[in-house]
Amino acid sequence: MTVAIDQPVPTDIRVASTSGDSVGLGDFSGTRIVLYFYPKDATPGCTSESRDFAASQSEFTAANALILGVSRDSIASHEKFRAKEGLGFDLLSDADELLCAAFDVIKMKNMYGKQVRGIERSTFLIDERGVLRREWRKVKVPGHVDDVLAAVRAL
Repeated sequence: MTVAIDQPVPTDIRVASTSGDSVGLGDFSGTRIVLYFYPKDATPGCTSESRDFAASQSEFTAANALILGVSRDSIASHEKFRAKEGLGFDLLSDADELLCAAFDVIKMKNMYGKQVRGIERSTFLIDERGVLRREWRKVKVPGHVDDVLAAVRAL
C-alpha cells in the first residue's frame, strides 16, 4: 500500500532509529511528524537539507512537530552523520526499504550518466492522528524547510 494524502500512514512498519529503539510511525500519536527521506548520509545535498531542518528544529518543536530523517544508511552511519552535523533529531535506517516502499520514494535516477536505484528526496507531513496531510517530492533543498514549516503551522 502506498500512502495517499488524507489517508492514514502505515503504523506497523518498524525500523531502527538513532534513539536506540526500533520505531514505527504509530509510536508518535498526538504529535505531527515531518518525515524526510534523503539519499545518503554526508553527501552535499543531504547534509545541507539536514542542517536546514536542524536550524529550524525549535520552531518545529514549538508547532508540535517531530522531525525524522530516513535513508537506507546503517545506524552506525546515521550516528556518525548526526554527531558530525549536530542534528538534534533522530534518523531512521530503512535498510530493508519498507518505509521507502510505503511512501514510494525509491526511483531510478541518473548518477554520472548511469541509471541507479535510489531515494528521491521527499518530505511528508503527518498530522497528530497519523494522517498524511502534505507531501513534497523531487525536493530542491533551498527554501524547502521554510515551506514545510509554513505547512506545519497551517495545520
